[in-house]
Amino acid sequence: MIKDFRALLDNTQDRTHRVAIYSGTREFIKHKSRNKMYISDEQLHTMELCINHGIKIQVEGLDGERISQMCRCTGSQSWRRGDRRNDWLWVKQRPGRCYDALNGRLPWPLQRLFKIKLLNEDGAFVEYWLALALTTIPENSGNLDPISKFVQVRKTPAAVALQVFSVGNIVGFAHVIPEIATSSKTGDGRNKRWIFNSHIDLATWNDVYN
Repeated sequence: MIKDFRALLDNTQDRTHRVAIYSGTREFIKHKSRNKMYISDEQLHTMELCINHGIKIQVEGLDGERISQMCRCTGSQSWRRGDRRNDWLWVKQRPGRCYDALNGRLPWPLQRLFKIKLLNEDGAFVEYWLALALTTIPENSGNLDPISKFVQVRKTPAAVALQVFSVGNIVGFAHVIPEIATSSKTGDGRNKRWIFNSHIDLATWNDVYN
């Protein structure tokens, strides 16, 4: 069990992921603080932390009822003695309609799920559930392809390819199909572009594709 932020960094072998977790978490804390408080490296490293490999997300079912989806994220660890499992999820970007058919959402694959606990300006402890994900950006501004009627997204530039955000922005599973792969042998997610089925309701993903 990883109990502090420093241990999480030490446990993250990929340097790019390690830097993204460090800078992204620092920025999240700064954004959430009313006084834009400064947090030292020592304070950040000793901050209480817990890693999770799954989280339940409430979504609306076909009849309008609320149902739960269990989203999995094992990072670099295997899932049930098989390959690692880092689910693709819809992540809400901004209020209102944007990205056309995507309706303000983008499909991102999770890389880490963790909870942090810190002392705020009032002297009380607060907890935040955070996620690290590989980001995507929409092709053609999120408009449907005129032939396939599906939407495509592509990998973002390396400098902004990873983002730390609140799990409250996760709104359910996304089904994606790799379109262009840079390697046919590794199977490690080195793809440039994905197609996702924008015709399937979020609540039916498990029934159709699992």
